[in-house]
Amino acid sequence: MSAFVRTAALGGFSIAARDLSLTPSAVSKLVTRLEARLGVRLLKRTTRKLSLTPEGTVYFERAKRIVAAIEDTENEIAGLRKRPKGPLRVSVLVSFGRSQLLPALPRFLERNPEIQLDVELTDRRIDLVEAGVDLAIRLGELEDSSLVARKICDVERLICASPAYLARRGTPRLPEDLLQHNCLWISSFPALKRWPFTTDRGTKTVAVSGNLAAGDAEALLELACQGLGIIRVADYLVGPEIAKGRLVPILADVHDGKPIPLQAVHAYGRQRSPKVAAMVEFLLESFGGAPWRRR
Repeated sequence: MSAFVRTAALGGFSIAARDLSLTPSAVSKLVTRLEARLGVRLLKRTTRKLSLTPEGTVYFERAKRIVAAIEDTENEIAGLRKRPKGPLRVSVLVSFGRSQLLPALPRFLERNPEIQLDVELTDRRIDLVEAGVDLAIRLGELEDSSLVARKICDVERLICASPAYLARRGTPRLPEDLLQHNCLWISSFPALKRWPFTTDRGTKTVAVSGNLAAGDAEALLELACQGLGIIRVADYLVGPEIAKGRLVPILADVHDGKPIPLQAVHAYGRQRSPKVAAMVEFLLESFGGAPWRRR
């Protein structure tokens, strides 16, 4: 089962063999033996690539959870006697990394002095295996079935503006009022210009506009604090500014702030590594309760 899961997740016998420390022919024989026992073909084999059959897709979805659970259990037991050490490469969203993760890393390194941490701040969806990344912190549902995700917490977006802006332009009372206001957005994500609201007839969106955009959420945050417009950003970023009184939430009673999962994502097999397990445990401990809301 493990050989099949690795082969399906990584896309070939050779790369699965390296991950399992076996030969490609040994992995192929294991998968063939599994198919014979089940009485179905799980993989379509061609000279160029492997792909899952319909039966293989069903089996893969179930088997990957079973294999992951077994490996997590073994890793937990092994972790009692193994110290996390060695290089650990982590990819994290720019806004979450700067506002939450980086300030917390001294505690992680104090606990794990034998880990050499390499942190990359990026909003790009990189290929973890190809980029050599051990762990990524991503916002949203997992799209790649070849990866394993562990939910850290839920993130919500909030609509906010500075007291100075609201005193100058007035406070929007209805979603439609936003059409008369200067709304700021991230230039690389034009879809985020459509803000969702809950009505008696379901969810409706308002296409906002304004005279200013920025390349990342942190820049938007600072522009809003300077009184230049209204923003809609993640609560982990805007929460501290609300607590300081630099920003004020608006339209909270009608804004559709559907929770978005913040997840620790890694390739199959990485959960066996004590250093990856240590980081996942640290993320859950530090951010599992969304501390920016408590503050």
